[in-house]
Amino acid sequence: MKSKYKWIIGIIIVIIIALLLVIPGMNVQRMDIVGSTSVQPLAEELADAYDTNHSDIKISVQGGGSGMGIRSTHQGIADIGMSSKELDSSDKQNITEVELGKEGIVIGVNNGNNISDLSSSQIKGIFNGNITNWKEVGGPDQEIHVITREEGSGTRDAFTSLIMDKSDIMSSAIVQSSTESVKQAVSTDPGAIGYMSFAHMSNDVKSLSVDGVQPSEETISNGDYELQRPFLFLIKGKPTGEVNKFLEWVKSPEGTKIIEENKIIPVS
Repeated sequence: MKSKYKWIIGIIIVIIIALLLVIPGMNVQRMDIVGSTSVQPLAEELADAYDTNHSDIKISVQGGGSGMGIRSTHQGIADIGMSSKELDSSDKQNITEVELGKEGIVIGVNNGNNISDLSSSQIKGIFNGNITNWKEVGGPDQEIHVITREEGSGTRDAFTSLIMDKSDIMSSAIVQSSTESVKQAVSTDPGAIGYMSFAHMSNDVKSLSVDGVQPSEETISNGDYELQRPFLFLIKGKPTGEVNKFLEWVKSPEGTKIIEENKIIPVS
């Protein structure tokens, strides 16, 4: 009989230990952030920093583009959507926008290109196909290879709104699915030109001044560099619960420091 009781007690102890291991995990809440690939690296850093001090929540960040971020927010699939373009009136319905800051769109060329400045009209002419050789804008006698983003990209939408003036990007442009892939394509092609996120710029691509103004944190902040767009978090309805706590932390000095370190100009 004693051995029987020992066996039962052993089973009970195993069950109790299992429950103690499982129950804490059941209390962890998941938060999904989806959308713009330009905003994604910043969102990942914010999420990682927040998770470090909040063991009761796990934040997952996924890209897919601003269009997906907006749709996922409206459909309730994502707790927070990411967008790197201004929302139109239909997109704004029942959506709370939290602006993380302003970010520039950089016109980038290969480091071997001698061009350092282009006017807005020249950029438009290149991207709509009216200018096809670099010699037409003071560069080498070389065919221009236009690199663009996919439809639904917030960077593309912002670029077309700021530069193209209802003109279409040429249909033969090479399409890339992220700002990093645009940068990679430009860095390996002497004839290439593309537009990309200021926050993602590095020395392997040459950034051009536009209408005589070089993109920088200062020129983006004061508005002198006009190719800029917002970085947005989107919430369906009003933020509540853990989402609201996270957003309040994002606006705290700790969150603002991370935003600034990512070359995003924070808003007050």
